[in-house]
Amino acid sequence: MITGSFVRDLDFINSAYLVASVLFILGIRGLSHPRTARQGNVLASVGMLIAVVATLLHPDVENYGLIAVGIAIGAVIGVVSARSVKMTAMPQMVALFNGVGGGAVALVALSEYHDLIPEPGEIPLDTLIPTLLACVIGAISFSGSLIAFAKLQELMTGRPIVLPFNQFVNGGMFLGIVFLVIYLAAGPESESLFVLMLCAAFLFGIMLIIPVGGADMPVVISMLNAFTGLSAAGAGFVLDNNSLIIAGSLVGSSGTLLTVLMGRAMNRSLANVLFSAFGSQVSGGPGAASADDRPVREVSPADVATMLAYADKVIVVPGYGLAVAQAQHSVKELTDELEKRGVEVSYAIHPVAGRMPGHMNVLLAEADVPYEALKEMDEINPEFPQTDVALVIGANDVTNPAAREDQSSPIYGMPILDVDKAQQVVVLKRSMNPGFAGIENELYYGDNTVMLFGDAKDSVTKLVHEVKTA
Repeated sequence: MITGSFVRDLDFINSAYLVASVLFILGIRGLSHPRTARQGNVLASVGMLIAVVATLLHPDVENYGLIAVGIAIGAVIGVVSARSVKMTAMPQMVALFNGVGGGAVALVALSEYHDLIPEPGEIPLDTLIPTLLACVIGAISFSGSLIAFAKLQELMTGRPIVLPFNQFVNGGMFLGIVFLVIYLAAGPESESLFVLMLCAAFLFGIMLIIPVGGADMPVVISMLNAFTGLSAAGAGFVLDNNSLIIAGSLVGSSGTLLTVLMGRAMNRSLANVLFSAFGSQVSGGPGAASADDRPVREVSPADVATMLAYADKVIVVPGYGLAVAQAQHSVKELTDELEKRGVEVSYAIHPVAGRMPGHMNVLLAEADVPYEALKEMDEINPEFPQTDVALVIGANDVTNPAAREDQSSPIYGMPILDVDKAQQVVVLKRSMNPGFAGIENELYYGDNTVMLFGDAKDSVTKLVHEVKTA
């Protein structure tokens, strides 16, 4: 029989943390492929449950009533959010939940510092330094994630907000935060300076993210996710919690790797994403006429349906416009109708399409699109020249040929989907307004491109009807 004293023994608790950590690693491994993603999610969830229970068994935990209240509030918020938030709002929910994690770490660091300073000069460096870093990184992640949420939720403009002398102000704030960290680490404990450092980090997070445009949000979300992981790892050292150290390190390392991969997919460095204010001005290139002056070919749903129904090969290119219109189920219905006619249908997935990594994959999976039909950029690009129709639904910047051809374009050098090489290109779009990057898409004026204007879901629904009768 397991006694109460045994389960509260530190060796038992650390053993439970080890089991939880192994499950975290196996869970992340499972998330690397859609077929094993659900199993990976379950493993990681079980690991988190074990880690939470083990923490509650720790001898230093006493106020179970207050903890129960916190768990109840968090559970209600989590369940309601998971069941009510639409897939289109998933990026902002990820940003918000990620920010809450960073904010929690900052508060934990503040609480621990408050408990440690009654004995001046007695705080060991192996506790003090992680406390300071966890506070700073957690606060930056919290405020930065709130700005990312506000931009994605359209509570504020998605365009970059560039204040006067923005980079000089940010540089000064960063140096000030570094000075406070070094000063406090040197020994003179001061709770007021610690709070000042916390507030400065919170403000720095805001100033760091507001100059970033909506088109760069996939990279920003990955970066802030890495920040939260690193701050959680720091909190693990502060609290002497091995499970938190491992889990935070996993999140930090995977988030960092994902940030690098996202930047590479856009052919831009992290510094360029954060400091270039990309998308602050609408650009069509030197000498380019305005969208109102340049002719495009507009077609009807019946015309597009005929093109699709008698094609041999069709590639669907989803973008944020598909997510906004919630058109994924209609697109699946359309492709089912085409496949009944013997048309080969694939989906071209750009790494940064949407507003978070994997956004398009998640949306299409919700509509039961087979994973085998989803092809990444490097795999699908060679197929476009042999494609009869490329159906572009709301994907702007990731299909812009200017990235290959116009050296003056802000996106020159960014890897794109070679949609313009298809025999015919059909673009579903509400209007000729540019996307989040604020750059006019040269694809729309190509000789092989036609435009079908309107809400994506409504347009695809009409296409389904027309294909059935074609």
